[in-house]
Amino acid sequence: MSRPLKIVFIGLTLSSSWGNGHATTYRSLLRGLHGQGHDVLFLERDVPWYASRRDLADPDFCDLRFYGDVEELLSTYSGGLKGADAVIVGSYLPDGVKVIDALLDMQLPAICFYDIDTPVTLAAMDRDGESYLARAQIPRFDVYFSFSGGEVLRRLEEDYGARRAAALYCSADPGEYRPTGEAPRWDLGYMGTYSADRQPALEALLLSPARQLPRMRFVVAGAQYPDDIDWPANVERIEHLPPADHASFYGRQRFTLNLTRADMVALGWSPSVRLFEAGACATPVISDRWRGIEELFPDGEAILLAQSGRDVVRFLSETSETVRQEIGARARDIVLRDHSSAARARQFTGVLRSLERNSRQQPALSGAAAGTTPTEGMRCDV
Repeated sequence: MSRPLKIVFIGLTLSSSWGNGHATTYRSLLRGLHGQGHDVLFLERDVPWYASRRDLADPDFCDLRFYGDVEELLSTYSGGLKGADAVIVGSYLPDGVKVIDALLDMQLPAICFYDIDTPVTLAAMDRDGESYLARAQIPRFDVYFSFSGGEVLRRLEEDYGARRAAALYCSADPGEYRPTGEAPRWDLGYMGTYSADRQPALEALLLSPARQLPRMRFVVAGAQYPDDIDWPANVERIEHLPPADHASFYGRQRFTLNLTRADMVALGWSPSVRLFEAGACATPVISDRWRGIEELFPDGEAILLAQSGRDVVRFLSETSETVRQEIGARARDIVLRDHSSAARARQFTGVLRSLERNSRQQPALSGAAAGTTPTEGMRCDV
């Protein structure tokens, strides 16, 4: 039997799901790791925005600790960082570039990057760079774990110099996301924080159908929506739903809507966590279309892909109850097989264990790429 791994994550947030998708993504993966016996420490920057909105301050599946700044992170947790089998730095980490530079200088056994925002990161890299990652740092990670898969992995390796790129999609914990058996309250719902580049799709695929189907009921759950949005009378608004209420929310919808940010549509192979969460609840998903989505959920069998509001109106008006339930059941089967928290944890640790095997065959490269000194290639102005 393989020994348990010691893994340290340094990420945006685990404690608060308010206004971000990172917390639920981390929670699912870490629950999977805990279930397989691994020792996980999660380090989170203590910031007022999340401190006042924490819905999981003391998880039972990992050790969650908070730090005030980079100096406190390094002085307080250097022992844990050096003793870990792998340290994983996440996207959107405050002072991420500074943290990564310091970790690279520590010559850790393995340091990886987990980009939960790959399309946004690469779009920024093609402009002026990102505050949480410098382009020169990418080749120095042992593994670049990416929210996006498919052709994106080739681009990370060939265009950005990643030593190894591996897809690490979001996942859903079946213990948290499952059918609830509740009667439908809404015909179509959507859950997501406001995003300006997603708003036209929300207008086309939910608000416009709601106006055309005044007898049906709709719902939008999520924070930060502007006050000037013209919500139809049959669209209910929920400001925020904690993860504990997600399964019930999905369970009370006939269909749920998935919308994708523009950078993610352009890159493709970037499934939202909502696809897997809704699927685990056996709630049929109506989604916008992008490259790679049918490799995850076959159109017409486990998902319904919409090009326009007319498609949504047709799905809502013409899909029989039998077909609706069959689509939800097939999506659930796919999630339980390929995208559960346990499946994702096995995939993740499989990559980490391959680093262990390689390290036994050749000198570790974590501190710097082969043929470089520890400080070469680290200058960045972001």
